[in-house]
Amino acid sequence: MTKAQQTAQVKSGKGFIAALDQSGGSTPKALKQYGVAENAWSNETEMFDLIHAMRARIIKSPAFTGDKVVGAILFEQTMDRTVDGIPTATYLWENRHVVPFLKIDKGLEAEVDGCQLMKAMPDLDALLAKAVKAGIFGTKERSVISAANAKGIQAVVDQQFAVGKQVLSHGLMPILEPEVTISIADKAEAEDLLQQALLKGLDALPEGTQVMLKLSLPTVANFYAPLVDHPKVLKVVALSGGHSRDAANAILAQNRGIIASFSRALSEGLSAQQTDAEFDKMLAGAIASIHAASIAG
Repeated sequence: MTKAQQTAQVKSGKGFIAALDQSGGSTPKALKQYGVAENAWSNETEMFDLIHAMRARIIKSPAFTGDKVVGAILFEQTMDRTVDGIPTATYLWENRHVVPFLKIDKGLEAEVDGCQLMKAMPDLDALLAKAVKAGIFGTKERSVISAANAKGIQAVVDQQFAVGKQVLSHGLMPILEPEVTISIADKAEAEDLLQQALLKGLDALPEGTQVMLKLSLPTVANFYAPLVDHPKVLKVVALSGGHSRDAANAILAQNRGIIASFSRALSEGLSAQQTDAEFDKMLAGAIASIHAASIAG
């Protein structure tokens, strides 16, 4: 019953998915944005303690509930930790009614043909089994496209679907994330090649199978409508990709059927130095604006 409820909540899309999944490489930047300098920790354990404290503060905030935040993507260490003594994924669903996802990729390979594939994940089956036990609903896996190169983009999409099928075999919902870098000159051409490859991959999936897609905000409004409407897509979500929250919201609101999955744009303006009242007010404003943009299309 829980899985059916979670699927319905994600499908209805009356909100957005919070990306709380900064990994080791991006954690110092996230902490700096939060007002925590690098000299605040002396080793990786202390750094991850600090980022978990930030994430727990977000999750426990009164505004962070399933009314506007339909899901949240977690880093593996966040899944392994607790919020108020309750495993994070359990806390999200039972206390906030927010559907828990897990980031599973282990970073990116060097660029080839204008694209970066995901690094190999030899322990993926073990991680997915652990995720199922932890009450995770789905996963997210990211690659990067930095040029309108048909060969590179096809390789990205092929890998995304291969990993997605592995995720599906564990009964989890995969979010395929072939991110197109927003600053490239041939972004529109890359989006066209990506959509063609994704549609072929979706058509090849077995009947009754669904995946999710996490895509950069498109150059042309509603360009991804064929993906939004595809019967094998549960939901299309968008990353902010370096846009400010206001800019990302403005673009998102023009795209029917796509909801946000923002990370930096969600935590923009939050600070460790804020009182709980200040923090909650800032976060509530951010959540309200992202929610409004997500349901506008």
